[in-house]
Order: sequence, then structure tokens, then C-alpha cells
Amino acid sequence: MRKYLTLIIIAFVLVSCENLTQNEVVSVKESHIYVNDTLYTITGICYHPVPKGSPNNRSWSTLTQDLGLMNEAGINTIRVYEPIDDLNVLNEIHNAGIKVIIGFGYNQGGIFDIKSGTFIDYINKYKNHNAILMWELGNEYNYHPEWFKNDIKNWYNEMNAAAELIHTTDPNHPTTTAHGDLPNELALSLSPNIDVWGMNVYRWDNPEPLFKLWKAINSKPMYLSETGGDSYMTITKAGYEQGENQKAQADAAENILKKVFDNQDICSGVTLFSFTDGWWKAGNNDIQDIGGYAPNSTGIPYDGAPNEEYWGIVDINRKKKLVFDVLKEKYLSVNNKKK
Repeated sequence: MRKYLTLIIIAFVLVSCENLTQNEVVSVKESHIYVNDTLYTITGICYHPVPKGSPNNRSWSTLTQDLGLMNEAGINTIRVYEPIDDLNVLNEIHNAGIKVIIGFGYNQGGIFDIKSGTFIDYINKYKNHNAILMWELGNEYNYHPEWFKNDIKNWYNEMNAAAELIHTTDPNHPTTTAHGDLPNELALSLSPNIDVWGMNVYRWDNPEPLFKLWKAINSKPMYLSETGGDSYMTITKAGYEQGENQKAQADAAENILKKVFDNQDICSGVTLFSFTDGWWKAGNNDIQDIGGYAPNSTGIPYDGAPNEEYWGIVDINRKKKLVFDVLKEKYLSVNNKKK
């Protein structure tokens, strides 16, 4: 009798372990994103952790610290601009209860890129990992027709073909893209295989008109793949003094996030830009410089200038800025409502 009881216990444990590691299914239905049939609202952050002095090479040396800060802030999703080809990193992100939007570039020298087709090798390698939320194809490529023989239709056609291949390879995760602002009729007509439209939106501190425009033209899910403001004022404007100004950044984020979460019937969330300041983006990589270029950046609050190295919710040393608490309050409120 004891022998049979032991076998039953072992079988129960094996079944329980199998259930714990069961692959999740991310789907889109009725303008929303679902994980295992549970509505998923993105309370996210863009994440590209480059240390001081590095030209543009990510480092995972601060990952544990970063994930702790993300958990504190209620972040449930990180958006990365290139694939994470490290199982230990993906495991740690998943164990922190956070999902990843994996971004693929067009031409990355044949390393998991769209041009060479090697992006599908990455998807085959990691498609069963429960850290994955979506597969993203391109970031603001609509601003760069010169990369595609001066005809942006070439990009939309390639993006659509890549998305179709993803559908046949991995039916359990949606395809997305990070489009520069609202996609036009051409983009939508040539890209039917994109399941979720991410939009990098810099319309001062009020993205709300965009949500209503989207609802009028398309029924697919959308989210803001980039938005926010920097913590440096190039000029004194709108009541904010010139120079480093964390209050300007915090106020902009508060206004933007309120509009995002007031429109959850249309908008599936946001990955605010960005987790940490990026000292590699303008000038000397060993110091924090003002300036830097970003296409279509005139709508950045409150001075219309991007100051690319000042966008973090924490600084390069992981010290929280004022915007961190704004994000935390908004995100935790949304997450608590879902419980």
C-alpha cells in the first residue's frame, strides 16, 4: 500500500511541475491583449542598460537591481530594442514577474535581424519562454524611407512578410511594431499581419486625441511603445526653468499616463521611455551631455528638445528621479485594479 501511495505522490508532483511550466498563450481579442485569456494591460518601460563609457553595448550587470526597482514601480513589461540571447537573463526577468517585448532590427549584420531572416532563428529558440509577450518588428522605420530605397512601401512589405512567418512559426505570441506616431492608410493596408500596433508618440503631454483617431480607423489593439519627457529643459518655457528639471519630466509623465489609463478601452498600455539615462547617446560617453537627435521630436514636453541622455526614470547610478514615484503611483493603481 505504501508503495502505491508513493507512486501516486510522485505522479501528482510531476503533473504539478508540468502545470507550473506550461507555456503561456498571448492572444489578441476585441482590441485587447490577453495572457492565458486574462486581460493584460502593459505598465511598461523601455530598457537598454548601457553603462558609463560604453559606446552602445548593453550590460546585464545591474539586472537584479534594475528588476527590483521595476517591481517596486509596478512595471510588468520591458521593451528591448534588440533580442536578449541569454537564457539566464530571460529566466531572471520571468522570475521577477515581468514580460518582454523583443525588438528585431532590420539590418543588424545578420545577427537575429529581419534582412537576413535570422530573426526567426531567435524566435524558434525562445518561443516557448514565458518571459515573451510579443515580437516587435522595427522601431520608427517609417521615418527612414532612405533605408529602403527611398520607398517606405518596401519596408511595410518586408515587415508584413516577417510577421506572416512569425505566425506560422509561433502561434502563441502576437506580432507588433513600434511605428512613429499614428500609422497612415498605407502602413495599415500593407501590414495586415501586424497584430498589435505600438506607437512612439510625442505629442507634448496629451496623447488622448490619437486614441480617438485610432478607434475611428482600426479595431486592432494599440499601445504607446514610447512616450514621456526628459529631465532637462533647453530653454525656460511653460513655467519650467532652463537646466536639469526633474519636475518637468515628472509632470509630463503624470499627464501622459493619466490619459493612457483613462482610455483603456482603446489603449492597451504603455512602455514609457526610458528606464535609465543613456550617456552614450550624445557626445562623450563618460559624462552626461545635453543635446542629441531624435526624429520628429518637436512635440517633446516642455521645450521641444529631446536631450537624449536625460530620459531615465532613474539616473545612470540608479538613483530615482521624481518621475519614478509618478510612474509607481500610476502603475500600481492600474495593477491593483486588475486583482
